[in-house]
Order: sequence, then C-alpha cells, then structure tokens
Amino acid sequence: FASSHREAPLIANDPLADNTDVYAFRSPDDPNKVTIIANYVPGQLPQGGPNYYQFGENIRYEVHIDNNIATKGDDIIYRFTFHQINEDPTTFFNIRLGKQNLKTTYKMERSMNGGMSFQTVVEKGIVPPPNIGPRSITSSVGLGASDYTQEVVNALTTASTGEKVFCGPADDPFFVDLGGIFDLGDAPRANGMATDGLKCLNVSTIALQIDISTLQKDKKPVSQCVSILDPNYVIGVWASASRQKISILREDGKGTTNSGPWVQVSRLGMPLTNEVVIPIGYKDYWNSLTPYEDLATLSTFGKFFYNPELALYMDDTFFGGAVPGLKPLRIQRNSLGAFGFGNNQNGLYGLKGNAALDGTALAESAFGGLLLPKANSPRSVDLWPIFHTGVPNMAPYQLATGKAGNPLAKGKPFISNFLPNGGDMLRLNMAVPPTPRTSSQFSSLGLIQAAVLGLTDPAYNSNTSIQYIPNMDGFPNGRRLEDDVTRIELQAVGGVVLAAIGLWYDDYVPGTSKSPVTPDLVNVLTYTTGVEANDVPLKQWFPYVQEPFAGTYICPCNTPNNARSNNTIRSTVNTGGLAMSTPEVFAKVSPNPFVENGTITYHVDNTARVNISLVNAQGQQIKMLVDKNVKPGTYTEKWNGRELSKGIYFIKVVKDGEVKQTLKVVKG
Repeated sequence: FASSHREAPLIANDPLADNTDVYAFRSPDDPNKVTIIANYVPGQLPQGGPNYYQFGENIRYEVHIDNNIATKGDDIIYRFTFHQINEDPTTFFNIRLGKQNLKTTYKMERSMNGGMSFQTVVEKGIVPPPNIGPRSITSSVGLGASDYTQEVVNALTTASTGEKVFCGPADDPFFVDLGGIFDLGDAPRANGMATDGLKCLNVSTIALQIDISTLQKDKKPVSQCVSILDPNYVIGVWASASRQKISILREDGKGTTNSGPWVQVSRLGMPLTNEVVIPIGYKDYWNSLTPYEDLATLSTFGKFFYNPELALYMDDTFFGGAVPGLKPLRIQRNSLGAFGFGNNQNGLYGLKGNAALDGTALAESAFGGLLLPKANSPRSVDLWPIFHTGVPNMAPYQLATGKAGNPLAKGKPFISNFLPNGGDMLRLNMAVPPTPRTSSQFSSLGLIQAAVLGLTDPAYNSNTSIQYIPNMDGFPNGRRLEDDVTRIELQAVGGVVLAAIGLWYDDYVPGTSKSPVTPDLVNVLTYTTGVEANDVPLKQWFPYVQEPFAGTYICPCNTPNNARSNNTIRSTVNTGGLAMSTPEVFAKVSPNPFVENGTITYHVDNTARVNISLVNAQGQQIKMLVDKNVKPGTYTEKWNGRELSKGIYFIKVVKDGEVKQTLKVVKG
C-alpha cells in the first residue's frame, strides 16, 4: 500500500513496524517551523474492531535528521515508544462507559548528538482513540466527548524543548491508483476508471513541528539565511522502526518477552524507493540498512538507479510498447543529437574529465566521482542524486533559462538541497519560503511546476538570479502532503529533470526546432496517473493530516476518482527571456491502443483552420475527425472506431493546410 506500504516480504508480515510515508515541509501557517510527519501501520480499515490498529509497544519508532555533512550519521533523533493499558477487561468493546481498551500513551525522547544520549521531552503523551463511531466517541455510553476533533485537539502536545507533537490515527494522506500501477503499469488505466487505492483507509501518524533554529546545523533561525537557497539550511530526513533481536512467546497468552539489541526492520526516506526501484530480492536487505550505509553498498543498489527498471517500460527500444499507460513518458535517447539516457547508454559519461565540465558539479574536482561514476550508467546524473545527494545550486543543475542552448552553462537557480552523504532520505532546504496552500499558484506537481514557471513565465525567465518561484518548496525539495509524488517520480524517470536543465527530448532538433516545448515534452508534463489528490481535504493547521475515517462511514470505494489537480501545468505557456513557446498545434489521443471509442485533445495558439483525419498505413483517409475553424484554446473531440479492423492507424493533424503532427494509434 501507498508509497512504501508492505514494500518488502518481511515487513509485510509486521504491519505495526511498517513505515508507510515520510513528509517534511516548511509549515505554511508558521514559516519559522518545519513539520515532519512519519506514518506507520498501513491499510487500516476504519471498521477494524474489536482489536483496532495501534502503535506497537515493543517497537522503537524514530525520526532521524542529518543537518551537517561534516558529522557522521544522524545529528538529531526523535524516539517514540508506546504503552497500552486495558481500562476495562470485562467487555469486548473498545470504548464503553468512559473507559478505553486499549488506551495508548507514549514517551518521546530527543537526541541532539546523533544518538549518544537521549533526553525525555514528553513523558506521557496522549494517543486519541480510534474513530470507532459516534456512539463510542460522543454518546453518554461511550467517551462522552463533544466530537472526535476535540479528541485530536486534546492529544496535541508541546514537548519540554518546544516541539509540537501529535501521535494518533489519521486518514492516509497518500493517494495513488494502486490497482492500475501494479497491473503492469496500467496508469492511467486504459478504461479510464482510475481509483485511489487508499481511499477511506487510515494510518498511524507521528507528527512533529520543530523550530528551524533547532534543525539548522548552527542553530540559526531562518531570518539569518543569506538567500532562499542558502545551502546551510539543508536537512535530510528519514524514519525507521526497530525491534529487539530476541522475542519469546509467553505460554500464559500475555504476548511476548523481548530482549537483546535493537535491530532496524523498516526505514523510509524518499517515497517509492523500496517499493518500485529496489527489486524484490533485495528489499529486506535494504530495509535493514541505514541511509549512511547506502554509499558503501553502491555496487549493490546504485545500479537500480543508474538503469532503473521502470525506464525499460518508457523506452520503445525495450518494453515501452507493452505498457501503453506510460506511452507519454519517453526517455531521451538522443538528446541534442548526442546524449542518450536510455538504459545502458552513456548519458553524460562521455564528457567525464572534459574541460567543458570545469566549474560544474560534474567536474572531477567537484562531485564527478559521485555523479559520473562509470560508463553505461546514464541516470547517475539525475535519478541517483535526487534520491541520494540532493541537488546543488551549480551548473548543470540550473534551469535552461539563460543557458543559450548549452546545458552545461549557468542558468536560473531553482533548487539547492545538496547533502552529499549518499543516503536515501528526504532533503529539504528550510530557507525556501512555503507556497500558501490557498494560493492559485499552488500545485501538486511541486518542483516540476516551479521549473515550468522558471522556464516559461516572463515573471521568472527574464533573468538568471535567485528568485522565489511558487512551489520551489515542493517535492523533491522535501515533501508536502499534497504533492503528487507518484506522478512526479514517473515524470522524473521519464527524463523531465534532464529537459528542465536543457537536455531536451529527442524531437527537439537544435537549429531546426522552433521551441524546446515539443510534443514529447508536453506529453511528459501533462502525464497523469488518473488520481491527483487525496480523497478528502487536508487540514490547514498542525498536524495537517485529516481525522481518521470512522468505522461507521460508508466508503464509496468503487467510485472512480475524478482527476483533480491544484493548478498544475497550464495548457498554454507564456514566452519571455528564454524565447520558448508551445508548438503551433499539438494533439493527444487516448486511449491508445483503443478498442472502440477514442478521444483526441488538441491545442492551438491562434485562430486557424484545423483538419484532423484518421488514415491507414497506406496513407488513405479513413475518416475526418475534425474539420473547422477554431479560436486559440484546447479542444476535445470523441470519435468512434468500432467498425475499424484491428491494426495500426495514423492521426494526421493539419493546420491551415500544413501537416503539423502525425500520431500512431493502434486498434486492439
């Protein structure tokens, strides 16, 4: 479930210790603080009685922060241990007559020296009861509370060291079409019936809101940062769960006796790492390591990022044709006519040691040893650092704005979350201002949306100075609850980061193409899995997660989600200093392959006569789909292909008598 629920064979059998998601973001309503959320215990059915889901008593839940590359390992650790009591053993109900079974409290400890010593900062925190239903929560035969919200408010705790804390059940904020994704990449689904596989399910949440001055390596408040991309404000965040090595079942039926050293059984930093990047034979091993051991095991795990399995299904040279849902995500195999990033190509390795890399992060005197380690490892320059080092504010990791066609030149800064310890963790630059969740510019596409604005919007692309761009605080610069990380990571595997820095898609030909905003790039930017937001709104205040679903709630689990987005990629883009523009006309066809009916969506930038026709492999017109004068805008037309024989056809797009695009479609 979710980004890393049940992601490895062993942890799938130990749900109480299973990390599901980690989030880290600058608090939108209190920008002097950072919120870190670690979720555990996946796939909780609200009607899970009589034994409702709980945090485990014999587990260490820990949130880890690295803020200084000069120190070894963690710098700050928050440790949580939970305790349960049975207030009324004479009933099978979880709540009755003001008493709760099992009632849970917790102790929170903090280490500021990497785990050498711990201080107890919350002695007996309250965990709200499960949201069983109104009789259990509000009636006189239950707890007699005013409502469940009051139970959540009562559970908010302030540690003796100032952190705000919440531990308790919550709606799972992650959203994804699990059924489609794991059905061999059927996302978006060919039948259009995308459904959030986590709809109406709960998780167990640990949430912390911490002063930036506590997390910053020199204890400086954010007001002292030298810029909004100040590298001294970068932190790495990951979470873990550990059990003691020896567990003995008691013969009296009273659980287990535990002893021995603590062993890590689950960990999570970046979403989807162990879920879809690490193959099944290595998943349990990966869960046993800390991020600080990732670099030492680079020969084992690095290859899964250098040549990711997912990329095979985004490349027609391999298995792309077998996964039509990922058709829009096609990797650059000949970017700028010279650089190939398909699996086992060389990427930028051919430049290793070249003077052209001097002054860039890829130079041997900088980080070339990490980012250009060996031949046939094309994604060592983008996917691997996103997960393992973060990205420095250095060429080539700046937007193509101002680069004049040279991707190695300096451009427009838009990210600086470099913490090169080689470990998988969320990296957040705490100096970057938060984008208000109520802003019309807020986007679930996170840093990708910021890149689009920095490349195309005249408000940002007329200079190469550091400038606040909305959503610079989004994934993968940290992770907000609203960020559509599944879509962003699939787009990243499809090469969108490479394109953002000027390594454009293959259908851009330097000196020939009018704009790098080609149909291939548009396809990647407009790609969606079909599920783009959580099934319920998130709260606008700490702990931000929504209250857990009640056991009496009837979930519309068979109702597909309508695709929702928060002002994501616009269908048109402005031009400015980069002299970029969208193609004069571009079209997309779905589904492809089709069985009976299809839909064609097309966009034009100015008033024109548009003809769109379906032709066979011999070039003979089968039917006219569109033939009319249109004004600037985006249009959708449905067409019926029921009578067509199975095979390959082409859709020809003509504007004012000139062929602008030809699309291959398959009748299945």
